[in-house]
Amino acid sequence: MKRAAVFLDRDGTINEQMGYINHPSRFKLLPGAAEAVRLLNDSGYLSIIVSNQSGVARGYYPIDLVHETHLLLEEKLKEQAGAVVDAIVFCPHHPQGVVPEFTVECRCRKPKTGLMDQACRDFHIDLGRSFMIGDTCTDMEFARQGGVKGVLVKTGYGLGEIAYVLPGRRAKPVHIADGLLDAVRWVAHGE
Repeated sequence: MKRAAVFLDRDGTINEQMGYINHPSRFKLLPGAAEAVRLLNDSGYLSIIVSNQSGVARGYYPIDLVHETHLLLEEKLKEQAGAVVDAIVFCPHHPQGVVPEFTVECRCRKPKTGLMDQACRDFHIDLGRSFMIGDTCTDMEFARQGGVKGVLVKTGYGLGEIAYVLPGRRAKPVHIADGLLDAVRWVAHGE
């Protein structure tokens, strides 16, 4: 049986937008993020983090740091609210990178849907009942291309995106939320 999923952007949505997180000490969960993921767990939604991490291709940090950061994220979610993400998928690529193995034009860099495709291979996902929550118009385009509903949050780059970028974009969110917890409450309570 297929399940609905909530795809979650990472930086600016779950944790503070710090530019590139090039050291574990720079990783800080946003208030309410752990509670939001716990609410997804309790509501029966798959919670899947989808994140562009081009700092790997750009040579800013090794791919091992991304994995270390994700372990830290999972630990903080569990310790703060007993919350668990079902999967974390990320794109380490960028076409103008400096690390040859990651300097490619790929299918997984949002807004392309390779990360969503990967999640769909791993889980039986009903995209028609699924959502993407993120802080950028790129996340909303990812939602549109993947056939899920997009929810834009005001955290991270959200406020600037809403004011200056969103008016000229084709992909519009179905809802704008103050933050991740507000967005998840909206999704979990049937919009």
